[in-house]
Amino acid sequence: MASGLHFCFVAPTRKSVDQFHAAGLKAGGRDNGKPGIRPNYGPTYYAAFIIDPDGYRIEAHCSAAE
Repeated sequence: MASGLHFCFVAPTRKSVDQFHAAGLKAGGRDNGKPGIRPNYGPTYYAAFIIDPDGYRIEAHCSAAE
């Protein structure tokens, strides 16, 4: 059963967001949004999303320009 909780972590760089996503998948998480710009959140909002093995939705984002 999905928990419905969403945790978001601020990442210092876009590369950190990419690394978060890759590590989350390697640890058994499921992709819930590949790394990329999310224009509906802002022009520089770069984020990635996974669902961890316990069903938590986890996001990492970086708002710094590339």
